Amino acid sequence: MRLERALDAYLRHVTIERGLSAHTVSAYRRDLDGYVEWLAAAGIEDTSEITQAIVGGFVAERSSATPSPAATSLARLQSSVRGWHRFLVREGIEQDDPTGRLRPPKAPRRLPKALTIDQVGRLLTAPSADDPIGIRDRALLELLYATGARVSEAVGLDVDDLAHGDVLRLRGKGSKERIVPIGSYARDAIDAYLTRVRPGLAAKGRSSARLFLGARGAPLSRQSAWLVIRAAAETAQITAEISPHTLRHSFATHLLQGGADVRVVQELLGHASVATTQIYTHVSVDALRDIYATSHPRAV
Repeated sequence: MRLERALDAYLRHVTIERGLSAHTVSAYRRDLDGYVEWLAAAGIEDTSEITQAIVGGFVAERSSATPSPAATSLARLQSSVRGWHRFLVREGIEQDDPTGRLRPPKAPRRLPKALTIDQVGRLLTAPSADDPIGIRDRALLELLYATGARVSEAVGLDVDDLAHGDVLRLRGKGSKERIVPIGSYARDAIDAYLTRVRPGLAAKGRSSARLFLGARGAPLSRQSAWLVIRAAAETAQITAEISPHTLRHSFATHLLQGGADVRVVQELLGHASVATTQIYTHVSVDALRDIYATSHPRAV
């Protein structure tokens, strides 16, 4: 099959049949566009012409690029290429998978960086309680910390997802739904936003079921939500490194430090495997080690 046609078929598959998010599909497209361009430059026009040696050459060239790419970026690129070729075999378009012997690079295991409980408290109260946008921002931040939701999950919430009282329905990767509890602080902040702010924002734009709206009434974007987190960190004078996942990391770490079972945290985070969640147990062990070192008279 011609390269462009095969690529379009795969992207339709991951969008429609697998239900992947627009963000994930866009990442696949970027990776595979670069792969297809490289193949075309090498004189390859059809997927039947791709061999293990050709795939290996592509990966080797990308691995030796200057500046040196991160192991995580290479791993994602290889995953995109492998997924495309496996799809071609599954659909009967090709008989052989040239990525069968491809092994992803080992990415360094990075421990997620969590804020302290004091820092989280300062972050959550940073937005003004007297300003409409500040009330919205506080509701968003409280929800992120109370539920461990990804930013994309939070901005994808509809008002109806709150219709279950003290629990919230989140739609995660692959459109998988999970139900998570929502604490009283977050519930109060969201109620204040819903009664005092959202009706005014909704009146400025087209009718939208989304919970969080921007200043002009349109659904709040992931990028805007990330800016809310950064602005709150600046106001709270938090110098620690902040990322879109900071409150999610803090949620998981603080639960484990408080005695929560790792499998419960796995369910709350929406991780498919407990192994993904167990990285947070290393953070908790480090915290225990620090407390021991500073508290025990014979520790040092």
